[in-house]
Amino acid sequence: MNYRDALLQSGDDVQISLDVSPGSKKTVFPAGYNEWRNAIECRIKSPATEGKANAEIIKTIADYFSVKKSDVVIVSGAISGQKKIKISGVSLEDALERLLGDLGE
Repeated sequence: MNYRDALLQSGDDVQISLDVSPGSKKTVFPAGYNEWRNAIECRIKSPATEGKANAEIIKTIADYFSVKKSDVVIVSGAISGQKKIKISGVSLEDALERLLGDLGE
């Protein structure tokens, strides 16, 4: 599997493609890799109503990469399970190294 396909350097930021499953029993990131969608899987406990899942995604990603919540932005897919997020202050290499370590590569 090529997790790198889910990540993209964007200036000083990194963009990550996510395949989100809201309403899960517990929040897990990263929860695997969807090779059909070239996306990192993310399970969110919150339901996909009233922006609750999106808020939890932002908090979860910020905590994971040790950045402020304001450094994490959903750039596309706000009302979809397929999202692109942008993280400021994280390089592609750092994000990839961290994800590969946690995804078992």
